[in-house]
Parts: sequence; structure tokens; C-alpha cells
Amino acid sequence: MASFRIRQYQDRDYEAVRALFARGILEHARPASGTCCARRGVRLALLAVFVAARAAAGSWLLGLGAVALALALLWVLVRSLSAEYVREALAGDLCDVPASYLRPPGCRFWVAEEGGAVAGMVAAVPAGRGELELKRMSVSREHRGRGLARALCREVLGFARARGYGGVVLSTSAVQVAAQRLYEGQGFRKVGSSYPSLLGTLLNFQIFHYRYDLGDGAE
Repeated sequence: MASFRIRQYQDRDYEAVRALFARGILEHARPASGTCCARRGVRLALLAVFVAARAAAGSWLLGLGAVALALALLWVLVRSLSAEYVREALAGDLCDVPASYLRPPGCRFWVAEEGGAVAGMVAAVPAGRGELELKRMSVSREHRGRGLARALCREVLGFARARGYGGVVLSTSAVQVAAQRLYEGQGFRKVGSSYPSLLGTLLNFQIFHYRYDLGDGAE
């Protein structure tokens, strides 16, 4: 039996929600850098760095050092992409959760609470075209694998169904593999992809877009 409960956001959740969101995004910086390194263009660029450094210095060791430096720079760029996303969210909708998700018509913000602490969160906003958007889904690392994310997802689907929406949409990054499995397991289907910025394009940091068709009757 689940030991957590899902309830609407309260003012006392402010710091916990912001910290949970930031940790959830920043922990994906390392796998994102691995995804970038797997890109053919990046591998060729690293090879070119090695060849050029070795030719200039006449040393295999300095060539490898140049590659290590390039990898460190790549990590910094990927980390900065994630950090900028966090900064924008904390200064935007998560700066005033009631104004963003509680007072506007048709919006909601839920938290999953366990043992008096916020263990997960999710929000929903109207997206137009008869759709509701699922946003800010996050579950703390220590509470994963216990059904919180599925319960939060079902909360949004139930909210959308009760209000007559035709579908629920969401976006998640290509490196959030566990999130993709969760959404696909709940009946979401991938409907497209995009890049968040020019830097994201250069780093091959893709955003996947999903949709749940409520008319399908899937649960």
C-alpha cells in the first residue's frame, strides 16, 4: 500500500519544490554530455583536436591532454545548458507557484508527500487546441521506484479527463530515459522532437514531445 499522498501545493512547499526541480534537472547533465559525445560530429571533432594537438606538439600525451580539455569544455557547456533552464524556471513559473498554477483557471500544481516531506511534484496548464500540458514532473531520487511518478501522472490524466480535454501533452529531454519509459507505459506516444536552442542543436540535446489521447480510453 502506498505510504505517500498527493495533495495540492501549499505555500510551505515553496523551497522544497524549487530544490526538487533543480536537483532533478541538474542530475541529467552527465548523461547529456555522454549523449553529446556519442554524436558522430562530436567524435570527429575530438579526433581532429587530437590530431592537430599531436602534430603541433609532436606528443601523444599532449594530444590526449587536448582531448581531455575539449571533453571538460563540453561538460561545462552541457552543464550550463541545464543550469540556464533551471534559472529560467526558478525565476519564472516556479518563482510564484500560486500565480502560475493555482489562481489561473484550469491550472493545478500537486505534490506527493511522504513522511511530511515533499517527495514529488507535477503541474498542469491548458495548452490550447483542447489539450492540457503536464509540466514540472519530478520525483526525488530516494523515493523513485515506488509508484509516485505513475500516481502523479494519473492525477493529471484524471484531471484532464474530468474537464473534457481531448488529450494531454508534455515534453521531456532525450536523456531522461526513465521519464520516457514512464510516459510510454502510461499510454503517451511520441509525436515529435525539437532542440531548445542553438547550443542544444550543436550538442544534440533533443527535446521529445508526447501526447496522450484521452479519446483512446487508455488508462
